[in-house]
Amino acid sequence: MSLAKQLNDYRLTTAEILYHMPDHPGILQSYIWQDLDIAPRYPVLCKFLGFWTRELDGKLHSVRVASAELVRPARLRHTRTLMRLQ
Repeated sequence: MSLAKQLNDYRLTTAEILYHMPDHPGILQSYIWQDLDIAPRYPVLCKFLGFWTRELDGKLHSVRVASAELVRPARLRHTRTLMRLQ
């Protein structure tokens, strides 16, 4: 994964794509896609789905998307207790 992309708001994006099997349209098949993409527009995923509809036979049923920031500020928590090990 490119650090430059991560610093430009790219996130690890995972999509579960359900599609109808070409030979048996009543049966759904699952495909997992994962790449770096920019939320909330997801241009990389949209390009892939465009390719799917143009070039592949399986008709899309649904797409479920999840994404997570890979680079974020450090988080600190304050505690009430200080313990020292000697």
